[in-house]
Amino acid sequence: MREKLLAAAKDGDWPRSVGAEARKPDYDWLRVMDRSTPPYRSVNEVAAERGVHPAEAMIDMAVESDFEQFFLQPILNGDPDVVLEIMKHPRCIPTFSDSGAHVTQLMDSSIPTHLLSYWTRDRQAFTLEEAVNKITLVPATAWGFSDRGLLREGLAADLCVFDPDTIGPAMPDVAHDLPGGSVRLVQKATGIAATVVNGEVVLEDGEHTGAYPGQVLRGPLARR
Repeated sequence: MREKLLAAAKDGDWPRSVGAEARKPDYDWLRVMDRSTPPYRSVNEVAAERGVHPAEAMIDMAVESDFEQFFLQPILNGDPDVVLEIMKHPRCIPTFSDSGAHVTQLMDSSIPTHLLSYWTRDRQAFTLEEAVNKITLVPATAWGFSDRGLLREGLAADLCVFDPDTIGPAMPDVAHDLPGGSVRLVQKATGIAATVVNGEVVLEDGEHTGAYPGQVLRGPLARR
């Protein structure tokens, strides 16, 4: 099986990819995800340390971890300096994700916690106030919601209570909880004490409380 996998990696017929499909590997582009936030080593770097072909390094790491090892293959925006330039643009809103368009391949629910941990705490590219503003008031204003985005009397009581010293994405996990036991990626967070929706605590220390006070919001943009 190892030889078949190596042959496919080296000489396989790779179709053209436009989204999250499997694509011909670029081992300088592929990263070994051994922590929840960067920096990550490339597969080529690890392979050079081990003295093996990059595909063989991936196979070895998979086997050594009992197939728990994650690898990252960015589709776009892989250069962190370029990403930061984009994020610094006044019209950029790095705030949200559908967290499930391609549930077996990417998650992206970590976008807010990645901003608060990597870009704000680790890189210090933003102040904490700037980062919080980017994921609260800025998107609320952009989508026409005038009743949220700030801590102010009379506005919606939607709150996230977190520790700025520990906030961050957790390592992703593989779950088999979709209909028929199908696979999806799950990624939770660290450093969040509570999430409050409409004044009710819905998540406390990462666990759901059983409360469902939320509702679908339709702002003025949805009525156009």
